This record gives sequence, structure tokens and C-alpha cells, in this order.
Amino acid sequence: MIWSRQFPIDNQTARYAWLQVFVNSLQIVAAPTIFLYYRPMKISQTSFYSAWRYVVLAWLALALFDATQTVVTMRALGMHHAWLTLFFVTTVSWTVWLLATPAVLALLQRFHLPTKQAGAWVVHGAACLAIGALWATWAALLEYATNPFAYAAGPGTFADLWKAKFLGTLVGDVILYGAIVVLSLALDAQQRLAQQQAASARLSELLAQTQLAALRLQIEPHFIFNSLNAVTGLIREQKNNVAIEMIAALGDLLRRVTDQSDRQFVALEEEIVFLRKYLDIQQMRFAERLRYQIDIPNELMKAQVPDFILQPLVENAIKHGIARRSKGGVLTIAAMREGDVLALSVYNDGPLLPEQWHEGVGIANARRRLLALYDTAQTLALQNRADSGVVARLTLPYRE
Repeated sequence: MIWSRQFPIDNQTARYAWLQVFVNSLQIVAAPTIFLYYRPMKISQTSFYSAWRYVVLAWLALALFDATQTVVTMRALGMHHAWLTLFFVTTVSWTVWLLATPAVLALLQRFHLPTKQAGAWVVHGAACLAIGALWATWAALLEYATNPFAYAAGPGTFADLWKAKFLGTLVGDVILYGAIVVLSLALDAQQRLAQQQAASARLSELLAQTQLAALRLQIEPHFIFNSLNAVTGLIREQKNNVAIEMIAALGDLLRRVTDQSDRQFVALEEEIVFLRKYLDIQQMRFAERLRYQIDIPNELMKAQVPDFILQPLVENAIKHGIARRSKGGVLTIAAMREGDVLALSVYNDGPLLPEQWHEGVGIANARRRLLALYDTAQTLALQNRADSGVVARLTLPYRE
């Protein structure tokens, strides 16, 4: 930021254009890396130095840009100076702003801007003038010691150099200080947005966990009561082996339901194992009225799906489809991969959905849970198939 006494005023004004470059470069380069608000507040010493390294690089880039512009512009105007020395002195003069940046950011933490308190404006105004005076002192010393403009009579007195530089760059100092303030405000806004997004993510995760817990407790109570009544009936009929099998299956099912782990996803294979136990118990209740088949390729068994996501669909198909037919029906569980999408379906050949119907708690809970886990990257729909049967189809991202 060294200007020659021979440098035209219009060119000085034009040189302020690099301030926009400064703001843009710091926002793009420094913002996402320096102030990682979405990370834990406790950061390592290595992370701190790595972050401020980008601040140094940003100021260095700005210093090199200013020095290059100064030399090129003066040469284009036909001036004759010690170009290497001028380039070096112009670049080094920016170290004052580099070292002052932490102090400015610290002041902004204590004296926030914008504000209606005059005291904060006075403090920042004084800080801006102090940095400008410090820069003028440093730049005057450099020019006084090196004479980069190669004047035959020398660079002049130190006092004259200091005065010229302080007054000549006063507007630039204010703009630079303001740019740091604006950047700080932008980063504070980014921090609040990141914190809100993190809070939203935590709420979504908590919602999914709460819905999973509710789903585990929601396994049709009448199903359990009916199963116990079926066991009692089998014992009275002295079908002890069948009763024992049903009790063992019910125990395995309840153990899986009351699992207290917080995992949200399981392999599709594990989900199918649970559904088989669930359907086996239902078959003991409905006997030959309930038949089921599972059509899932082995290569899809490792796909990750939300825990208990198919159970409410199966329960809904049995309760509102097969159970309403005197002769029962067939339940089909299928899966297929469509590119990066996993499609799961549960079909029953029971009665069609009426024109106006309302989904139950199980389906609604599953829908909200899918939305919390995948946002809009999922679908869940129930629809009639031709003249017979209802299919529940859900899609979600394929993951292993």
C-alpha cells in the first residue's frame, strides 16, 4: 500500500477495487475452513494453526495482488523506479494488517457492530486509526530505508513520508477495516446457520429414535393377546409341541422388539428374519388362511434399511387385507434395486382400498420416520393393484 508522490489521484482511487477481491477471497477461502462452527468448540492446536494459515495466505494473496498492480500500473505510465524493491516493500507493508486481524476480530467479539451504542463505534474508529497509523509508520520506515521510487534526492524525511501515507490511505484504511467487520458479520451469520442446521439434524435424529421406540412398543397389542389366547387354546387341545413352538417364537419376537440399542439401520436380511418370526406366529393364529412368500434376491440382503420399517406394512396388510377375507389370502414381500434406489413392497390380495381412507398410526409413524431419516429421498405409497389386492411400496437410497 505504498503510493508514490507521482502517482495520479485517479489511479489511487481505482486501486480500491482490490478490496472487493479481498472480501470475496476471504469469504470463499477462509470462511468454510477457518471458522468451523459446526465442529466441537474444543479444537486442537494443530487445527488452530491450520485455520490461521489460510488467513495468512489470504493476506499474502492480497499483498501480491497489490504489489503486482502497483508495479505494472507505474511501468505502464512510463515511470522509472526500483521495481524489485518497490514490489518487495509493497508486499511487506501488508504485514501490519495481517497482524492486526486477530485484534480486530477480538474487538468485534467484545464491541459488536452494528450497534446503537456510540461507545462501540468510538472504539472501532480508534482501532482503525491506530492500525492506519501503525501501517503508515511501517510503510514510511520501509520507504525511508530502501527508497523504492529511486528518487535522486532520496525518499524525503520520515515525518513527511508518514504524514503522506497516513492521510493518503485513510479512506483505504476505513474500507479495509469495514471489510473485516462485514466479513466477521457474514461468518457470524454462517455460524448461526450452521448451529441451526446442527440443531435441526439433532432434532431429526431424536425424532427418528423416538419414532423407533414408539414403533417397538406399538407392535399390535391385540396380536400379542391373541397369540397368548392361541397358546392357551393349543394347550387345552393338548397340542403341546405346537404351543411350545409358538411360545418360543413369541419370546424371540418380543426380545427383538424390546432391544434397547439405538441403531437406526439394520441389514435387510435381519429385517426379514424378524418378519419371518412375526409371520410364523401369525400363521399359527390364522392357520391356512395366511400364506406368505418372500421374493428378495440374495444380493440385496446386505442393504441397510431402517429397523422395523417393514413390520407396520406387513401388520397393516394382515389386519386390513387378509384378516377381512374368510378364506384368507397371500402376502408377498419383495425387494428390487433400481440404480441407487432400493424398492421394497408388501402386497396382499385382500379387499381394495376404499375411495376415501385414512392411514393408521403404524403407516403414519413409518412415513414420518422415513422423512426424518431420508428427507425427500424416499417415498411411501399404498395403492390398489388392478382388481384385487393392495400394495404398499417404499423407496429409499440404496446403502450397504
